[in-house]
Amino acid sequence: MKKVFIEGPISSEFIGDAIAKHQSKTSIGAHNIFLGQVRADAVDGKNVAAIEYTCYEELANTKLHEIREAAFEKFDLICMHIYHSLGTIKAGEICFFVFVSAVGRKEVYAATEWLVNQVKEHTPIFGKEIFEDETHQWKVNS
Repeated sequence: MKKVFIEGPISSEFIGDAIAKHQSKTSIGAHNIFLGQVRADAVDGKNVAAIEYTCYEELANTKLHEIREAAFEKFDLICMHIYHSLGTIKAGEICFFVFVSAVGRKEVYAATEWLVNQVKEHTPIFGKEIFEDETHQWKVNS
């Protein structure tokens, strides 16, 4: 099973390395990347400073494996990677990285959107929004 969860924010170096590793796969004609970034949303006059992500990892990994298998059945992909942060991620930092590769661009666009939606809707990953005044609330995915 692929490692999905990363402690802390997803660095630009990690993203760059992921891209570089695929340059030897010359059957790939297109990559598409989705990066989810923590927003400093204003909620009831308070700004979000960070989101603390937690999950039930065993269940989340099972669900992500199912989503991954379904994506390979639904789309003609060469490679597909999903990474999500755990722990406290500050506003402006990357918390979610989906990287899809295929022969052509149409497949990667469709697959990326489908994957992001599946992960958001079906994976037990929970975000606690932490405000600048250190109060918090549980985030609802939209």
